[in-house]
Amino acid sequence: MPTLKTGICTSPDRFTDARGFTLAELTVVVFIIALISLLTLPLLGRVGNADLKAAGRQLAGSVKYLYNEAAMQRLTHRLSFDLDAAVISSLRQEDSGEWVPLPGRRGHITLPGSVRLKNVEVIGKGLFSAGTVSMDIFPVGWLEETVLHLEDGPAKMTVRFSPLIGTAEFYDGHREFR
Repeated sequence: MPTLKTGICTSPDRFTDARGFTLAELTVVVFIIALISLLTLPLLGRVGNADLKAAGRQLAGSVKYLYNEAAMQRLTHRLSFDLDAAVISSLRQEDSGEWVPLPGRRGHITLPGSVRLKNVEVIGKGLFSAGTVSMDIFPVGWLEETVLHLEDGPAKMTVRFSPLIGTAEFYDGHREFR
């Protein structure tokens, strides 16, 4: 016997006039919603400065990883920026003094989308917009203060690395600190 919110329905004829959606109609609606979602959701990740922010987070995560690895392994680590080739690599200085690339995905960093590194300023070394510059991360819990300027078309971001704690500060636009 059909039930209502308020109790039991004594008249079964009450539901015979009600029409619902057929399974075919529901399937078509679900298919249309899935198709629209499939086409639009990948575009939502690119709204605004998503690639620029992802690049900043990726670089900040890599520096923090190298900061921790330097302390744990008691070896100097380096993040090397080849501004001409747009290549960022992670290196470790062995006890022999030789610099070796880190294995796996941490050894080579690729910036997402069309993000590029405009210039790098390592305090004490200068501002570089071409060539190769490196940021050293020492096992005593210190790294060279570094400012990165990232661009993605007209959008700009500045990332500044703190020398004592190895964290990154993010700023919208191009920002100078000295």
